[in-house]
Amino acid sequence: MSLLSRTASRMLLANARMSARHPAFDPYPLVRLFNPLGPGTWLVSELYPDGDTLFGLADLGFGCPELGCFSLREVAGIHLPFGMGIERDRMFRTRQRMSRWTEVSRLLGSIGAAQAYLDQMERAFGSIPEIPLKRG
Repeated sequence: MSLLSRTASRMLLANARMSARHPAFDPYPLVRLFNPLGPGTWLVSELYPDGDTLFGLADLGFGCPELGCFSLREVAGIHLPFGMGIERDRMFRTRQRMSRWTEVSRLLGSIGAAQAYLDQMERAFGSIPEIPLKRG
């Protein structure tokens, strides 16, 4: 199985073009990749024209999710026990933009914790209230 469908690839490429033209563009993450045997999770919002460079939020399970670029080939090349590899979450959908995912993931220490929080807030309030950040 390819980690990116043709449709997802086209949409991610369109997001990358929009980001290049409009630096303030805040896309939705369109693809969630995950390690089925561990904490690794990637939320992808853009695919660069080289077909390999992805942009998004990467959480390798160390408590500090990072926004930036990573290689599709490297992620796809991760070999896990039992012949498994990184998988695409085919059910992933979100109403939150990448900036919100980044903010909440960094505050809570992981994409998984952010997903639980965002889901809970949507169920409780129908929308997500702003999170006050500690400054200083």
